[in-house]
Amino acid sequence: MSQPAIQVFDAQQTAGLTGFAELVRAIREMSLEYAAGRVKCPDRQVLPVPGNEEGGVLLSMPAAAEDILAHKLISLLPGNPGNGLPTIQGTVTVLDSKTGVPLFVLDAPTVTARRTAALSMLGLERFTPRTPGKIVLMGSGTQAVAHVQAINALYPHATIYVAGRALSAGRVQRFCEQFAGLSNALIPVEQSNLPDDFDAVITLTTATEPIYHAPAQVGRLIIAVGAFQPHMCEIAPQTVMGSTCYVDDPVGALHEAGDYIRAKKDWSEVIPLEQALRTEIDFSRPIMFKTVGIGAWDLAAARVACQSLGARALSPTGNGDQ
Repeated sequence: MSQPAIQVFDAQQTAGLTGFAELVRAIREMSLEYAAGRVKCPDRQVLPVPGNEEGGVLLSMPAAAEDILAHKLISLLPGNPGNGLPTIQGTVTVLDSKTGVPLFVLDAPTVTARRTAALSMLGLERFTPRTPGKIVLMGSGTQAVAHVQAINALYPHATIYVAGRALSAGRVQRFCEQFAGLSNALIPVEQSNLPDDFDAVITLTTATEPIYHAPAQVGRLIIAVGAFQPHMCEIAPQTVMGSTCYVDDPVGALHEAGDYIRAKKDWSEVIPLEQALRTEIDFSRPIMFKTVGIGAWDLAAARVACQSLGARALSPTGNGDQ
């Protein structure tokens, strides 16, 4: 018997299948499952693209659980924008664990942006003593878009400050204007002139030198997202060292968490997310949450998509139609 055609979902459809509240819940559950060894997720494989002078790479991130398998394969080609193409492109292929039958394919950049933003929202939920009312986003790229959407979904009354360099003031202003219809107020500010009384700052850049230098402060959560290679760094070392430090993946962080690497943070003092989910949080100390991303989070997003699609998407004999 021939297998049905695999349904491929574009960026808009992928976003529709992966709601933020559902993603936060799935990542919370996945963190505990992954720590217990019930999900297998090796380090991402990074393969340089031969002949690409801009340093293009192919990234492979598989993850396996008892219910489904997921494989994210993305290309990162820095020269693409000059040709009118996105820097990052790729797919997340989802298969049934029992049969190996491919179920469907999701848009990888959308999955990455949304599960990363959901991970930050889990950080806000776990590492702030009260519902955040003022959140600073440092950066105005693709990840910032996903984070605005996530904040709007889960904290619709929070004020969002979008911080950029003085030279990028026009870009930040235009970024804020595109969300004029949201319930959240979006206010452009300069990185050097942040408000005094915000609850959390989320850094979303690929900076190689720190962009956030403020001293660690009780009641002000730092979520560092952008630096995903050892030479990248968004948070000043003295700020890192003054904080109680958490991380989503302690294994990958050893060679990817540039903020902690630059600060020479003692890894024995860095607390895994799953431990934070099982124990009480000491809010009398400043807190920093560093995320580097792993395939398990993509698998969590694939589970959410499976649930959105319903039983037919999971059935090897189903047609996967919505």
